[in-house]
Amino acid sequence: MAASVTCFIRYEIDPFQAESFRTYAENWGRIIPRCGGHLVGYFLPHEGSNHEAWGLIAFDSLAAYEAYRARLRTDAEGRANFDWAQRQRFILREERSFTLAVPGTFGQPALPVAAQPGATP
Repeated sequence: MAASVTCFIRYEIDPFQAESFRTYAENWGRIIPRCGGHLVGYFLPHEGSNHEAWGLIAFDSLAAYEAYRARLRTDAEGRANFDWAQRQRFILREERSFTLAVPGTFGQPALPVAAQPGATP
C-alpha cells in the first residue's frame, strides 16, 4: 500500500497503567488492519517522559480514513476496545494530527556502518 496520509495519534496516558495501554494497543493490532487501516505501529514510553504514547495509522487518502472510521464504528471488537479504555481511564488525553510522508524519507532502512579504527566490535 502506498499510503499517503498518516493519522498520528498522541496519547497522554496514566503512567501507572502503561500495561493497560499496551493491551489496548495490541488489540488494535488485530482490529485496525481488518477495518482498512495500515497500522504503522503503537509506541509506549521507554525513556524520558513516562506519560506519552503514540499510534500511527496510514491511509491512501482522507476519504479512505473516513471509510475506515465508519467500519470501525460497526466493529464489535473495536467498540469493545474503546469502551474498555473509557472504563479503565488509562488514556487521559488523545490528540490526532494528519501528516504526509516526505517522499524518499519514509521507511528507509539503516545502512551498514563501517567500523571506526580502534572501535570494539
